[in-house]
Amino acid sequence: MFDIDLWREIFQSINKNRTRSLLSGFTVAFAILLFTILFGMANGLKNTFAEAFVDDANNSIFIRSGQTTKAHKGLQAGRRIQFKNEDFNYVKDEFGNKVEFITARIYRNVQASFRNEQSSYNLTAVHPDHQYLEKTKIKEGRYINQNDLNNKTKIVVIGRLVEEDLFLKTTALGKYINLSGIQYKVVGVFTDDGGDNQERHIYMPITTAQHIYGNNDYIDQINLTYNPEMDYNQALAFSTLLTKKLKDRFSVARSDQRAIRVRNMAEGTKAVGQLTGGLTFIILVIGFGTLIAGIVGISNIMIFIVKERTKEIGIRKALGATPQSIVSIILIESILITAIAGYFGLLIGVGVLELATPSLKEYFIKDPSVSTSLVIGATITLITAGAIAGYLPAKRASKIKPIVALRND
Repeated sequence: MFDIDLWREIFQSINKNRTRSLLSGFTVAFAILLFTILFGMANGLKNTFAEAFVDDANNSIFIRSGQTTKAHKGLQAGRRIQFKNEDFNYVKDEFGNKVEFITARIYRNVQASFRNEQSSYNLTAVHPDHQYLEKTKIKEGRYINQNDLNNKTKIVVIGRLVEEDLFLKTTALGKYINLSGIQYKVVGVFTDDGGDNQERHIYMPITTAQHIYGNNDYIDQINLTYNPEMDYNQALAFSTLLTKKLKDRFSVARSDQRAIRVRNMAEGTKAVGQLTGGLTFIILVIGFGTLIAGIVGISNIMIFIVKERTKEIGIRKALGATPQSIVSIILIESILITAIAGYFGLLIGVGVLELATPSLKEYFIKDPSVSTSLVIGATITLITAGAIAGYLPAKRASKIKPIVALRND
């Protein structure tokens, strides 16, 4: 049953010993405050790294061409390597079982207009698989399909912000947009987790762009995703083999790093994973060090509190109090102070993170936050430590004879 007299006595004890209670609470609150801020900032850094890679599939490989820097097989340095449709088909056919999705890219900058509105945008000509490499989400309509490629259809898929910029009083789907003097039908509107820059892009079929912009079969870049069943080492071996085959195909020296550049996202993903893992470990060490310091602090305070109340315990025993009631009063008081202080420490820590969020963005810390369950676990740990620290000396003191306790200095 709820013993109102017991709780009244506990609150009276806290009120009479405000300095002692505040000191105990401050130790716990400060430990939880630091714990919350440290883990919040660590999560903020993780969010920053995650955002940097959110726009592309984690298993992406980017193949770019450049100029040779070394003579090879009688060919002079300075040759411009130009990818064509046949090179795209070669990669697709040669490594079919290792490739999940594949697309080529052609980049252009266009002046887009609809009625009286106009602006400049980046245009990218792609294959249908590009949707999955770029993690494009269709908001309305559809994406580019194989029929568009076969028929060189004059259609485009535009970003959400392109629609907002140009189609002020209507929707873009089904309308015709003018791109540098040529009309294209809008068949889809997309969103992208990569942010505003990505949502100001326009996509069109790659065959359409090749026909209109140069009437050739040139492509600027080849992107693909490798089979997701590959592990890290297999993915790196695949990109190494891909690089070797393409260099042989274009008679490029193996040591030439600029003619054909293959970037495997697996390398970046692993590096980020190692960095965040090391960061998490450091934060854990510091955080739990702070927690241990809090445990030691609350333990020392509880030992002091019990020693200070030895005479009080003797009087209680002389008046007929049982050892169990004496221990329960000290324990409940300890748990109550620790719980309240831990809650305030959590609130202050979360408040500090909220206030500091705009400033922390300048230091690449995005949306710092901390798991409530983690902080509650840390608070429970401190409560348990405080309870144990109070229980042992309280149990010992409760066994002292009243006459001995009253004589205690």
